[in-house]
Amino acid sequence: MNDIFFDLETQKSFQEVGGRENIKLLRVSVAVTFSTATNAFQSYTEKEVAALVADLQAADRVIGFNLLNFDYQVLKAYTAERLNDLKTLDLLDDLYNKLGFRVGLDALASATLGAQKSADGLAAIRWFREGKLEQLIAYCRDDVSLTKQLFEFGRDNGYVMYPDRFRRTQKVNVAWK
Repeated sequence: MNDIFFDLETQKSFQEVGGRENIKLLRVSVAVTFSTATNAFQSYTEKEVAALVADLQAADRVIGFNLLNFDYQVLKAYTAERLNDLKTLDLLDDLYNKLGFRVGLDALASATLGAQKSADGLAAIRWFREGKLEQLIAYCRDDVSLTKQLFEFGRDNGYVMYPDRFRRTQKVNVAWK
């Protein structure tokens, strides 16, 4: 079985492209995958998006956080492939369907794993513009790693934790296999 954990960063912000309806204009800065078949991370630049798409298509399953409504939508600017048809486990989508609201990766990782994201998407855009490619890839790799750890915790324990609007830690059951 080859599960691929996946995340990407963009060159632009929603504000710069006129809002969420122009998601295809964000452009890929870098993407990172982790393959359970090779037990290794792989990074991709915008020039390597075709290889990224091929790797995603070759996976038995793609796992990520907000893949359906963000990462796949950004990639649509580069490919005619129907990415939403890939066997995908989008942790955010699954949790939204259970909770009725969105919870960020940082909040879930903090409540469940006691870990935090190393930065945010706006810092990633700044690093791209400053040419700090290694720092950008490291940040994206950290997000892939957090997503993988969160998935594994949920798979092994049948739940993950999140802070509610009153900052109380709550449990939500998951059936991630």
